[in-house]
Amino acid sequence: MEPLSLIYWIKLCLGVLAAFICILLGVNNIITGAMIGFITYIVSDKVLKQLFIDKVENPSDVTKTGIGIYIITFVFVWALLYTIIRFS
Repeated sequence: MEPLSLIYWIKLCLGVLAAFICILLGVNNIITGAMIGFITYIVSDKVLKQLFIDKVENPSDVTKTGIGIYIITFVFVWALLYTIIRFS
């Protein structure tokens, strides 16, 4: 598997993880949830840059790859889980 493809899938999984963190902490404020998602992304970006620095041409590719899927997955999973828990 190519490094950028692997980074993409890792960020998808991290979006799900960040949503689960918000649910486990009982976050129901959008600002707090967004900050948790942002902090999770920044920390994971630093780690992924260290892991893939030699495998990609440009280190900024690590940051750019998968940012959209991270945001979409985070928002979707958090909203879905929040709805299921709140209205069940």
